[in-house]
Amino acid sequence: MTEAKKSLPKWILIVSAFFALLELTVSLALCFSPQSVLETVDLNAKGVDYVIHMWAVRQFALGFIFAFALFKKSIPMLTLAYIFFLVMFAGDFFIGISQKENALIISALVMCLISVALIVAINKRNN
Repeated sequence: MTEAKKSLPKWILIVSAFFALLELTVSLALCFSPQSVLETVDLNAKGVDYVIHMWAVRQFALGFIFAFALFKKSIPMLTLAYIFFLVMFAGDFFIGISQKENALIISALVMCLISVALIVAINKRNN
């Protein structure tokens, strides 16, 4: 495979960098200012801090994976990151349905579509 064939277009790198920064920012917000992200949650309830930190680590891990894949310009790693993104937002979609929260349903569907589109674009470029 030629080097030109294996390289990623700049727009995919830019979108992926945006998602990496977004995930890392959400992680930091959850750790240092959870009330800014979780307005309707009682932050004094028992066990909530544990769940918030678990969520923050999940967001940090995803941001780190995106950043590392971009640094290495690794098509397989970036594909895997978007598959993780797709699975995560598919879960959010079902949570939105169970909670009857239209905003979560719509945003999860949009992010699932974006994830699928990027997986296709990355792999189309790879083949």
